Amino acid sequence: MTSNLKNQMVELEEKQFWKEEVVYQIYPKSFYDSNDDGIGDIKGITKKLDYLADLGVTMLWICPIFTSPMVDNGYDIADYKGIQKEFGTMEDLTELISAAKEKGIKLILDLVVNHSSDEHEWFQSALSSPESPYRDYYIFKQGKEGTTPNNWRSIFGGSVWEKVPNEENMYYFHTFDKRQPDLNWENPNLRAEIYEMINWWLEKGLTGFRIDSITFIKKDQDYGDVTPDGSDGLGSVKHKTRNRPGIETFLAELNDKTFKNYECVSVGEAPGVPYEQYDQYIGSDGYFNMIFDFHYADIDVENGSEWFRRTNWQPKDFKELLFKSQEAVQASGWGANFLENHDQPRSLSKYITDSRYQNESGAKALGTLFFFLRGTPFIYQGQEIGMKNFQRETIDDFNDVSSIDNYHRSMLEGFSEEEALGFVNQRSRDNTRTPFQWDDTERAGFSQSSEPWLKLVGDQSEINAEDQIDRSDSIFSYYKEMIQLRNHSPYRETLIYGSFSPLDTADDVIAYERLGEETIQIFVNLSNQVQKIKASGEVLLNTYSELENICELQPYQAIVIRKEGSHD
Repeated sequence: MTSNLKNQMVELEEKQFWKEEVVYQIYPKSFYDSNDDGIGDIKGITKKLDYLADLGVTMLWICPIFTSPMVDNGYDIADYKGIQKEFGTMEDLTELISAAKEKGIKLILDLVVNHSSDEHEWFQSALSSPESPYRDYYIFKQGKEGTTPNNWRSIFGGSVWEKVPNEENMYYFHTFDKRQPDLNWENPNLRAEIYEMINWWLEKGLTGFRIDSITFIKKDQDYGDVTPDGSDGLGSVKHKTRNRPGIETFLAELNDKTFKNYECVSVGEAPGVPYEQYDQYIGSDGYFNMIFDFHYADIDVENGSEWFRRTNWQPKDFKELLFKSQEAVQASGWGANFLENHDQPRSLSKYITDSRYQNESGAKALGTLFFFLRGTPFIYQGQEIGMKNFQRETIDDFNDVSSIDNYHRSMLEGFSEEEALGFVNQRSRDNTRTPFQWDDTERAGFSQSSEPWLKLVGDQSEINAEDQIDRSDSIFSYYKEMIQLRNHSPYRETLIYGSFSPLDTADDVIAYERLGEETIQIFVNLSNQVQKIKASGEVLLNTYSELENICELQPYQAIVIRKEGSHD
């Protein structure tokens, strides 16, 4: 490929600030406890801005900090314009926005508008009287033949329908927990209130939002039964409520009334969207700037949410799904690349199948694999120091509502308590919600004297930030090198805006190249065996301390090279 053609490819990619960001996701309850009450808070984030700036990230995504009873740790919002007291105050948030800006770091928050908390004043009014104007802000239906309106199963298990107190045969709808009633997007008055709230936040200086569960806002209006797929006689709610026909009207209006009018970024959590529809979501007139793709993230379980249905995936399967994702996103728009988030287990425990390599080598290899894909990289807190899954001995140690529901559902499907606990340990959302390990002390430096709200993993003596910050061969230092290479090196144009192209390698090696002003190649060995590759050029990054032969990768070794002759 000639240099002129490569330059044209880079120029064709429209430059936007959000394509050049490196995003760091914070789960505030578990990041840093500044007032020693066992719960992370907004001031805790402000106090750790130097750490984040040193790492090199340019944008923070903070999970919900709004007023909430915390049934689903903030994803059940009781007041969209209020701050949950345990996290701090609006003044604390204003201070964080300002302090982060001084360090060149932007801020986005979660936008949760598929549902609210049952403690939201709208829902309380809706419950108080069938005549309330807010009843139509939610979904209420009459039961049929003495039972629920239909046989849909919620994402967290059990029926999507909850009986309304003191009203005969009346139910309200919830895709997730019963204390998270779904908002009725068919109501234009509700939509107008949501848009006003979004704009209110953007006026406060936010750079944008990550939009939660947005593909669930349109429900099939027939509310008909689905084919049962479990021992409970219910069928997944996804069949009638996820990315359904008509959602395009809502999403286009959402964009027109809010995001489109600001210099901001919108990142959609959009499970269930087939690749042939990606252009609608992230194309030139798409609803969002970028979306997360879950087609490869849920490779370890069937259907993405049924933890007891494990898959025996292999690196070649992961490679195939990853490449398909990259090519589909590239054909349509822009993607948000991730290894971990607050809903996924730790990547070291999930993607490294040989426990001997669930260590710094494995963490660097996985980091290399995802960080240089085309799209904006998202780092989840603790990923940059190689935090891993826990091993709980009892279901009583879990906080996550989804974990508890999956535990009971597994046993309903015929598994033993021990097997059910095994599934939950592997897949629990609590795995990435454990307190951040700042040092090797009893409470890992997260809090001083108070017990953390969630039990620690327990390996902070081996894995903690203090040990890694100044150690040149640490995972933290390697992440700094990756950020430097992508954002501040002579190769930034290629690594940010260059096109993606897969490379043909052995099954256990995932390799691709970024094509722009240069050709940058990434090779990752996802096996415990030495693998041969075809490579030549200048080594820009290497996860091992040395590289004896550029054509031979050690177990879980990754290299980034500038291809020989690529600057002709």
